[in-house]
Amino acid sequence: MIKVGMISFWHVHAGDYAKLTNEHPDTEIVGIWDENPERGRQEAENRGVPFYNTLEELLSQDDITAVIVDSPTSTHRDVMIQAARAGKHIFTEKVLAPTLREANEIIQAVREAGVSLTVSLPRLYHGYTKSIMQVLDNKWLGELTQVRVRVAHNGAIANWLPEHFYNKSETHGGAMIDLGCHPMYLTRLFLGEPDRVSTQYGYVTGREVEDNAISILTYPSGAIGIVETGFVTPHSPFTIEIHGTTGTLLYGFQDADKLYVRSSTIAEGHIEIPIESPTTNSFDMWVNSIHTGLRTEYNLAMAIDLTKLMEASNLSWQEQRVVKVSELKA
Repeated sequence: MIKVGMISFWHVHAGDYAKLTNEHPDTEIVGIWDENPERGRQEAENRGVPFYNTLEELLSQDDITAVIVDSPTSTHRDVMIQAARAGKHIFTEKVLAPTLREANEIIQAVREAGVSLTVSLPRLYHGYTKSIMQVLDNKWLGELTQVRVRVAHNGAIANWLPEHFYNKSETHGGAMIDLGCHPMYLTRLFLGEPDRVSTQYGYVTGREVEDNAISILTYPSGAIGIVETGFVTPHSPFTIEIHGTTGTLLYGFQDADKLYVRSSTIAEGHIEIPIESPTTNSFDMWVNSIHTGLRTEYNLAMAIDLTKLMEASNLSWQEQRVVKVSELKA
């Protein structure tokens, strides 16, 4: 049994990961630390486990072999390096870190300590992603020319997101660095790493961080990736559209869980593609990595690229210019 310490319930998904931990046959929560002691003590009381007054105290517990990090994005580097040096395996919410330099420092500490690190990138492993990759592998769309992925919700106008999600010093951004991670890593998956990034942010509710955002990724081939997200849309389905020189793929529009392809390379011309069963999920991959000692290299590579693109997006908006991905400091 893997004994898990929860590091913070700052992120909205922390409760979900706690539930996953308690439901998995190989993991259990045995301790909690939170930078907000009141919140942490309440979570510990609700779960019947100890609350530790300091992070150092939690990390010093011999029975805790792994931690789940849901602390503010601004603390990810320091918390994860400290956890790695204490010999703890790490599962964390996206993004891994707000900058490429910090992400690489985390990876280096993890490798030096010989512990497992996995980042929650759930849509990489969904059945629709697997089905889309099969279409792309079949070359039914020809040379890809455009990918557009949109994920948005109404958290900022319905006020169900916690207020600290709008604290720029903790988050390093708003809708893009949080919810926008999903369309960003999917666009990266379908088109590869771009050459340049150009971003626009909107502030519909007037908060410190953006609640409406779009990033445009450009490629030497002429292809374009469009990443859309926001906290101000009440009825916005998760959608993917991919265009190529011989076909088009659409997912999630009027038929929410349907995947359609129109292509001049297939006899039927227009077909519905079955949605595959998920192959795995990030949490199960992490547990398996701890048991086997096999690193989740693909997951970490995608997490590093996601950090790159988020840093480039923030820099593009801050400096009002197109950012070359190659200029980011490793």
